[in-house]
Amino acid sequence: MKWLITIIGWCLCLVVVAQPNDSIMPLQKTSAIQLSGYAEFYYQHNTNGPVTNNDVPFVYSHDKNKLLSINLAFVKAAFKKESIRVNLGLAFGSYMRANYAGENGLYKQLLEANIGWKLSRKANLWVDAGVFSSHIGFESAIGKDCWTLSRSIAADNSPYFETGVKLSYTSPNEKWVMSALLLTGWQRIQLLKGNKSPSFGHQIQYKPTSKWTINSSSFIGNPTAGISGVMRYFHNFYAIYQWSNRIGLIGGFDIGLQQTNNQGLIWYTPVLMLQYAANDNMKFALRTESYQDANGVMISTGTPQGFRVKGISLNVDYAINKHLFWRTEIKQLQSRDFIFTKQGNLPTQNLFTALTALAVSF
Repeated sequence: MKWLITIIGWCLCLVVVAQPNDSIMPLQKTSAIQLSGYAEFYYQHNTNGPVTNNDVPFVYSHDKNKLLSINLAFVKAAFKKESIRVNLGLAFGSYMRANYAGENGLYKQLLEANIGWKLSRKANLWVDAGVFSSHIGFESAIGKDCWTLSRSIAADNSPYFETGVKLSYTSPNEKWVMSALLLTGWQRIQLLKGNKSPSFGHQIQYKPTSKWTINSSSFIGNPTAGISGVMRYFHNFYAIYQWSNRIGLIGGFDIGLQQTNNQGLIWYTPVLMLQYAANDNMKFALRTESYQDANGVMISTGTPQGFRVKGISLNVDYAINKHLFWRTEIKQLQSRDFIFTKQGNLPTQNLFTALTALAVSF
């Protein structure tokens, strides 16, 4: 992986040097180099006792409680020409600490580092290698691109990023996007020690009209440190329907099977979102979700019925201007077992959270 990061870094440096003086102005649209940045500051208060960390092991974004924090801040450089594209992004914050906990050194700050080559002059066929955003799910690490302030439980417990090689094709009418992936693992930059087997994935996305997006993605691989006989089979499906300029709907369903010693353990999670734009500056979003992991494959609780949680959240967004966003959310989670805590460290089935954030982008 180090050789790839070095190559990407040199590519960006060479491109900057090669650009004439009149084409490297940061805001000039004609420049091949595009610089961008993002920072999201947040404050969260939940009923999970007086602790300053969330103490909720299935949350990998906004995981600080009762403490002003940064969820994600990054700078990114992107270069694209006819037959080559390069992306390099470095970041820090709550999201990076939680999702990159298993990485070492510079990898802990590596939001994105990839290089791609176009394989055909006539067809939109690319091969990309490096660290890039996950092909799974409709939510990403960047909050302003998501309908809700917090991520769904499904998003937090499936990959946000991945590392490997991706072959992708986009049809001439851009209605079809298809990808095949060879990966280092389930949200990993480096292979886990002891695991030498690659993982695989696919994505098929279809947009029959401007209102519809239908997506199918999968992952197959051994997510452990080389434990033999373990395989994870995971499929993500979602559909986005933009009813009008004001109303949009997203429906998603994830299902996974983890095979261990001839035993198959299943988990699944449906998610439904509704977004309403009151005007150009203010949007509302409602999310209902359910995460059913009775066997504790993804989220272990040690309780009789495992992790079986339903949730509902209400989100309000206000765009102060095109670079500044203020977001607020309230969320209620309910579990079958007593897996949460409340004041005095007493067990409870419910967790209420209020979250607000200010996001700035350029």
